[in-house]
Amino acid sequence: MEKWSRFNIASVLLGFGFLYLPIVLLVIFSFNESRLVTVWAGFSTKWYTQLWYNESLLNAAWVTVRVAFLSATLATVLGTMAALALVRYSRFRGRVLFSGMVYAPLVMPEVITGLSLLLLFVAIGLDRGFWTITLAHITFTMCFVAVVVQSRLLSFDQSIEEAALDLGATPVRAFFAITLPVIAPAVFSGWVLAFTLSLDDLVIASFTTGPGATTLPMKIYSQVRLGVTPEINAISTILIGIVALGAVIASLVTKRREVQRAKDERAAFAAIG
Repeated sequence: MEKWSRFNIASVLLGFGFLYLPIVLLVIFSFNESRLVTVWAGFSTKWYTQLWYNESLLNAAWVTVRVAFLSATLATVLGTMAALALVRYSRFRGRVLFSGMVYAPLVMPEVITGLSLLLLFVAIGLDRGFWTITLAHITFTMCFVAVVVQSRLLSFDQSIEEAALDLGATPVRAFFAITLPVIAPAVFSGWVLAFTLSLDDLVIASFTTGPGATTLPMKIYSQVRLGVTPEINAISTILIGIVALGAVIASLVTKRREVQRAKDERAAFAAIG
């Protein structure tokens, strides 16, 4: 096994330090006693306590969670359907256009996406608010779900599903009984990714929001322009914890499914032998 050189070790340390040192500092100063976020005055959790009395931050957080959950769920359904269409039906009229429209939000600047959605909502006379933000987040997160699920479907053995169809199962029943359990880790990973992207979005939500529908990133950005407060560090730390917990759960679910699938394959080979 090739040993790491000092240059490789230093490069890795610098890379991880550049990525995660600001986050570590944010978490540390969220427990700062002082209101000045750059001056350490001792350990304290009072800023987390004061969050419960900050109604504007709590309302923004509740709006963000609702938008993220609803948009991630609908984006997962639509993205899975799009992935199935692209993998199972390799030839149909308009496939190139369909695939381009599915993947366009991946490379489209968020400013362009937000502005185009704003013009659409204004043109159709839809009042901007909670539902316009949700529709906008569905639009730009669906493509990420489609990519994740499509990568799993490409390695899926369709002979298992064909065997179920030969035994009399309908296509819908075969999908829910055979295909969906196999691709469930990818579907769940796509949901977590869509949920995280929705929690993080600022640009698109700023274009599509309306009265009474301020998301947490928008609230934090508006307050940061006047100065960073320990309460912002506290709410940001909570968000980091939620995202990290979701990533850990998704990783554990995927690993458990892989272990279970390996056991099932060994049991099948043993039965054949």
